[in-house]
Amino acid sequence: MRIVLDTNVLVSGLLSPHGAPAQVLGLLLEGEITLCVDARVVYEYREVLSRPDWPFSPNDALTVLEALLADALTVNPPPLNLSLPDQEDLMFAETATAAQADAIVTGNKKHFPARKIKLPILSPAEFIRIFYKSVP
Repeated sequence: MRIVLDTNVLVSGLLSPHGAPAQVLGLLLEGEITLCVDARVVYEYREVLSRPDWPFSPNDALTVLEALLADALTVNPPPLNLSLPDQEDLMFAETATAAQADAIVTGNKKHFPARKIKLPILSPAEFIRIFYKSVP
């Protein structure tokens, strides 16, 4: 399975080792699913994780990020003509479309209206449920 991971899920998974966001990160790190990114997404991940106000070490977070990116599928998506509630999230939709991702996993589903994006928009908990139902 290929997913695009909204930055909020990455941060949530690092903030707490328990819960669905951490499970999604675990599946990515184990190679069970593939992370899809483009240069803008990677830049945002690095910028957000480098902020000094997190209770985790930025260096540790960036080490985890490098491990996630080691097996990521990197695409160079064309622009999509979409208007989203938060236009900064457009890069995730563009990346998902170009990578033919199976889903965008986000903690902010309302930022990705289903009528505008033609692929599943899943919370981390929804993704985990679907993933484990699909595993034989």
